[in-house]
Amino acid sequence: MTTGRTALRFAHQLLDPGSWTSWDTPPRGNPTDGPYADALARARERSGGADESVLTGEGRVDGHRIALVVGEFGFLAGSVGVAAADRLLQAVRRATAERLPLLACPATGGTRMQEGTPAFVGMVPIVAALAAHKAAGLPYLVHLRHPCTGGVLASWGSLGQLTTAEPGALIGFLGPRVYEALYGQEFPPGVQQAEHLERLGTIDAVLPTDAVRARVADILTILAPQPTTMGPRAAAAPAGPASGPVDAPNASPAADRPPTATGPAAETASPPASSPVAGQAPSVGGPAGLVAAPAEAGDVWRSVQVTRAGGRPGLADVLGAAEAVVRMSGTQAGERDEALTVALARFGERACVVVGHDRAAAARQGQDVGPGGLRAARRGMRLAAEWGLPLLTVIDTAGARLSREAEEGALAGEIARCLQELTTLPVPTLSVLLGQGTGGAALALLPADRVLATEHAWLTPLPPEGASVILHRTTDRAAELARAQRIGAADLLRDGTVDRIIPEPPATAATAATATNADALVESVVAAVRAELAALPPVLGVHPAQLARRRGGRGSAFARPDAAVTSTEQQADGEGEDDRARHQ
Repeated sequence: MTTGRTALRFAHQLLDPGSWTSWDTPPRGNPTDGPYADALARARERSGGADESVLTGEGRVDGHRIALVVGEFGFLAGSVGVAAADRLLQAVRRATAERLPLLACPATGGTRMQEGTPAFVGMVPIVAALAAHKAAGLPYLVHLRHPCTGGVLASWGSLGQLTTAEPGALIGFLGPRVYEALYGQEFPPGVQQAEHLERLGTIDAVLPTDAVRARVADILTILAPQPTTMGPRAAAAPAGPASGPVDAPNASPAADRPPTATGPAAETASPPASSPVAGQAPSVGGPAGLVAAPAEAGDVWRSVQVTRAGGRPGLADVLGAAEAVVRMSGTQAGERDEALTVALARFGERACVVVGHDRAAAARQGQDVGPGGLRAARRGMRLAAEWGLPLLTVIDTAGARLSREAEEGALAGEIARCLQELTTLPVPTLSVLLGQGTGGAALALLPADRVLATEHAWLTPLPPEGASVILHRTTDRAAELARAQRIGAADLLRDGTVDRIIPEPPATAATAATATNADALVESVVAAVRAELAALPPVLGVHPAQLARRRGGRGSAFARPDAAVTSTEQQADGEGEDDRARHQ
């Protein structure tokens, strides 16, 4: 069945007649054979010829020049994989370079499950590029179309300075079908509907397409009163929105070149001895000379089990080994979440602010981290900036809280705002992936100048059981999906998401496959943290846009996997085609 180019139709309805100019070039790196290539070919046919799940370009609204990003839901449920993320990234950077306001109109089930963790982490460079766009004084507007869920909503879909939504649109962190499969009960009806979110103040307005056009025209008239036909502004132009035609529609300014995957700290100072540098492999080992081979990709399901085991050390154990710790409580605005810790600490000679997941505390309170916890995380980020101290983030979470209260508390938006603040935070940053790294709650604390991972740590858009439900409609293939989606520390090191792996000492209980030598692991982690904090270069005086570009480089240079797909083709981390029909 062909659904037609809904994204292109939407663009033409929104823009002045005849003003649309595409910026898109053929997708880079998608496979040309195998089951995933076959799924992409079917998606092209069913979507009426779309070559990916997003289209980008420019046009005019009431004469005002504007850059536009539009999701094509007909192409694999609008899911964003590495090629689509690359297209989005180039569009944001081009809009910034040409000083254009940017309007994003996603319709998506989230990141693409066939591509697993690479697609998920690919949201970080987009968020970083948007931070640079805003730092340049340029508007970023969002119109959420039906549906909008998953990793897209938890990143660039929730960062609009002004946000509207399509009437009746399903907007939520985790789509109802996946929630029901994972938790055995239906999600409360109406909570994830655009009109409900408008009443809560999560979005600014619910508008049909013709009203979106009028609102965008009003915004651009206020921010840029004089439509112009001038050419592109020079690089030294002052901040503020502007408009002008592009001499070459598919020009690629120097700013669009993707950052290298050799470690963001290399731009300002010599990296620590263990840092990857150009031409060298990333490092494995600890600062005390420990060297061990990282877990092989085939062992990743065992790693999942190891990090879920009850005796696994967590953030409290790491803080217990610090020289000094002062804990803080909540947001200072009436919210407290035990699953997220904020503390002032000293490791060796270096003081820092610590923001991290406390997996044991989450278990005690019976809830994973929620919006209030993420707001507390942002409090910790602000304190680090105010005190001029490095920020240490520690990731160890089974995922964000999934509930009516979490959705109404703007969970996806808080994840996105954490990502944005981390990419531009004006202090050195270090992130440690200690164990479980599930979903947006993990991604929210990931961007940093340096990222470490323990040997059994892993990072994924959904728990493997959730990915199995989406692709196979059963949780029985979770182990298979964990191995296919490149979630383990070894994969993250190869892909440039982490800079270094901390080897894990062998467990003392040889009979327990999931046991951890807890004391030795804590010693290794704390030794690595001390060494890395001491070696972090200063960032004082570095422009926020430059910080965003550096820290957002992770995830922008992945190879494209050809993971197996099934006939269901439900591949996004939120919802698929059948769910769109069910909620219309």
